[in-house]
Amino acid sequence: MTKILVIDDERPILDMLELSLSSEGYDVLTAENGEKALEIFKEQSPQLVLTDIRMPGIDGIEVLKRIKTLNKEVEVVVITGHGDMNIAIAALQHGASDFVTKPLRDEVLMVSIERAEKKLAMCRQLKDYTDNLEQKVEECKLSLRQAQEQLVKTERLASMGETVAGLAHCIKNIMTGLGGGMYMFHTGMVKEKPAMVEEGWAMFQRNMERVSDLVLDLLRYAKQTAPQRGPCRLNEVVREVMRIFRVEAGIHKVALSMDLDPDLKEADIEYDGMQRVLVNLIANAVDACIYDADISKKWEVLVKTRVRTGADQVKTIHITVTDNGCGMTDEVKGHLFQRFFTTKAGRGIGLGLLVTQKVVHEHGGEILLESTAGQGTSVSVLLPVV
Repeated sequence: MTKILVIDDERPILDMLELSLSSEGYDVLTAENGEKALEIFKEQSPQLVLTDIRMPGIDGIEVLKRIKTLNKEVEVVVITGHGDMNIAIAALQHGASDFVTKPLRDEVLMVSIERAEKKLAMCRQLKDYTDNLEQKVEECKLSLRQAQEQLVKTERLASMGETVAGLAHCIKNIMTGLGGGMYMFHTGMVKEKPAMVEEGWAMFQRNMERVSDLVLDLLRYAKQTAPQRGPCRLNEVVREVMRIFRVEAGIHKVALSMDLDPDLKEADIEYDGMQRVLVNLIANAVDACIYDADISKKWEVLVKTRVRTGADQVKTIHITVTDNGCGMTDEVKGHLFQRFFTTKAGRGIGLGLLVTQKVVHEHGGEILLESTAGQGTSVSVLLPVV
């Protein structure tokens, strides 16, 4: 139950407000002057304050200032007379969330109170997310340090300076995105613009996903142990990964489809590694459609699985991810498996295909790629059946 402190020097108005707000489910505290109100505020810590402006002794503006000094997160709604517009504006400048004019009308008052309560909830949500964000950033830093130590130990990277520079660039881009999201969220909340709040929140989510992708790909790339093989139903892995991209693909009008070989049963493959391969390949395919300038297309990403038997009777699993997006030039194709190379400014981290190649090679497989600029890309993963 939200606790609200109501301050007014006129007892009939105070009683009326207490009755009205209590009937709406609020825990109402009352005070007839500013001095008493500040005492109650310090003792009870209400989340909302409704105060008259013109009161003997400490007036509403001074009460507002002192409350904001004690707790800037408390929302304050002020009550003014019809001729007090300048005072009402001054109250807003000192941090009041809204004002209502006398004579008070219940419906107008409740709109202001509910708006203040919504703003309070958004502030709490932002604080919780910011606290969680700081924890995740620290976890990310720790994971990156561990991964770097592993990379040094195994001597898998020729130039540690290049690696650190690449990681620093990735992290800087992610932090810029997080900062931008925080700014948009906060600005939208202050200006009461839901679209800006929603866009800021979406920026948060996208960049937190990038943090996760960076850590997962870097740890996978640094891993030296052999794949932890086990019975794996590849068709089910494809279905699971496709579900991950349903929402984003739908937003951008990219159709996702599957053509799965029913003869592909269990295979002796590492589940986590193959899931990462599919996440990277499908993400690239969806992004290729999103970045495509030809809006006349009906974009589609198709994932196909097949079991093929060669002339030597050796069976091979084929996983093919095809899109009709922007495609690639020969120059871009020449850099695809280069560390930290990405064509997705602000989204990519440049490790996805390198990790994909590593996992496939660890399984004794190979990657085949065909792409034409403006027409699309097809990536095939070939895995021997063991």
